[in-house]
Amino acid sequence: MKLIKSFLLFIPVLFAMPSFGQMIEDPTTWNYEVKKKSATEYQLIFHVDLKSGWHIWSLKPGGDGFQIVPSFVFDKNAKVKMKGKVIEKGHATTTVMDGVDGKVTYLSGKIDYVQDIVVTGKTKIVGKHEYQVCNDKLCLAPTTKSFSFDIN
Repeated sequence: MKLIKSFLLFIPVLFAMPSFGQMIEDPTTWNYEVKKKSATEYQLIFHVDLKSGWHIWSLKPGGDGFQIVPSFVFDKNAKVKMKGKVIEKGHATTTVMDGVDGKVTYLSGKIDYVQDIVVTGKTKIVGKHEYQVCNDKLCLAPTTKSFSFDIN
């Protein structure tokens, strides 16, 4: 009987354990900006501010290939043509990390991701971006967020 009571008390712990990883709040703050370069050319800027101690993988992280790099997916829009790929701007660190084969590159602090575009009129550009952030002890599960840019 004592064994059954002990087992019944242990069951809630088993169900609570998977939720521990969800207890850490996303340490990122994202803002989105449109910058006009000419009558038809713009930059879409994804500003991210990371809390101290956290980093996000570079678009070209190196390492063993298991790093989840930021990705940006733009919904199709006949009025928009992408010029090149998204580029990153920020403080990059390249180093060797425990548990990762080879050197890796990550960014911390304030980072901008910039996509150059050409547009043919007023429009709204929407899509999703995914990213993963880590600190010196763990990496959070990848996060996906929607974005929207208005071109006037």
